[in-house]
Order: sequence, then structure tokens, then C-alpha cells
Amino acid sequence: MTVTESSNGGAIADATLDDYAARGMRRRTGFGRNPCVLVIDFQYGMTDPECPLGSANQDAPIEVTQRILAAARAAGVPVVYTRVAFREDLADAGLFVEKVPALGALTLGSRWVEIDERVAMQEGDYLLTKRHSSSFIGTELQQVLQNRGIDTIINVGCSTSGCVRQTAVDAQAYGFRSVVVADAVGDRSPEQHRANLIDLDGKYADVVTSEEAIAAIESVAAARAEGAR
Repeated sequence: MTVTESSNGGAIADATLDDYAARGMRRRTGFGRNPCVLVIDFQYGMTDPECPLGSANQDAPIEVTQRILAAARAAGVPVVYTRVAFREDLADAGLFVEKVPALGALTLGSRWVEIDERVAMQEGDYLLTKRHSSSFIGTELQQVLQNRGIDTIINVGCSTSGCVRQTAVDAQAYGFRSVVVADAVGDRSPEQHRANLIDLDGKYADVVTSEEAIAAIESVAAARAEGAR
């Protein structure tokens, strides 16, 4: 059985994985030639327990993401950040805030919409603001990626069962190879974290370890260097 490592609650070793594989699911779409790292909502409103939405369960995935970002920047792989943020009057919040009132704390100008300094942006990174769980809906993400020739999205961030899941599903639907790094995504619920990684790996994305993701990123750099000779 393939075991996908998870920082939120141990390894995923579920009979469901074998059942999916037996049914012709869990095929690999792999990494393309031009990946990007998509850092989903590692903003203080999600990572600081002082915020009603925040959770310390993001600490371990953030540490892993630091290594992935270092590898991406060394390899020249683009990094895109997302955050959830609304107008102060919440006129742009819609039903998302009606369903989850705590989201109303994520107003533009507040600390809760700032990217956690542990995974701080660097020059050349791209930040987009979203108002839904998917990083694609109502944003410029598809255009930004297409303009850069991106064919693979390496998803890290939070939460596994929410914005990571929706983004990873939509990435596949929009024609991108979708990769989720199991130990670089986090959730308030370890149970939902594991369950959603299993389901994503079965149907929508390749769920990989950070070691696999970093190796793929480094291979991109090596291929570019070889092609430049």
C-alpha cells in the first residue's frame, strides 16, 4: 500500500486507497515542466490562534512550506500567494460570510489578512486576494498562470478540507496538473485533513510528500540548466 505522509495526525494508510486503486483511480498525472508553488491562505487569520479562524495546527505545515519555498526560489520556480480578504463593510463577502460569520474578521487593512511572516513573500512573488474557498473563482489566478506558461500547481497552505481542496479540484478542472503536498497543508481537524487527502489523491490531485515535491522542483532546475548548455 502506498503511504502518504501527513504532519496532521500521522501517515495515511487507509484501505480506501487500495480500493480506489483497484477501481482504476489514483493514477498519477505527475509534474509538468513548468510548476509553480501556490501558498494558500497562510495569513494570520488562519495561522494565529488569537483569531477565531486561526489554528496552531498550521505550525508544522508552515515549517515544511519554508523548505519548499527555499527550493522553489533556488530553482526559479514561481511562487503565488493567496489570501481571503473583504471590504470593511463586507459588501463583497456574499454567502461565504453568512455561512461562516467568523470570516468577517478578515477585512482589508487588518492584521488577519497579512501573510504570516514565517512564509513571507519575497520580491517577484505574486499575491492575489480571493473571497471564496477556491483560488480560481473571482480571481486572476488562471490568467497569471497561463501568462507564465505554468502547467503544474504545487498546492501548500490551509485548510486541507476547504480552500486547499477546492483549489486543487479546480486546478485540475482548469487543465493544470494538480499536486497537494500532504505535510505542507493543514486543517483545524486532523480527521478532515486525512479524509480529504485520501479523496483528493483518489480523484483530483497527486498527493505527495514534501521530499517528492522538492525533488521535482530541483529536477526542473536541473532540466533548465541542461537545456541552457
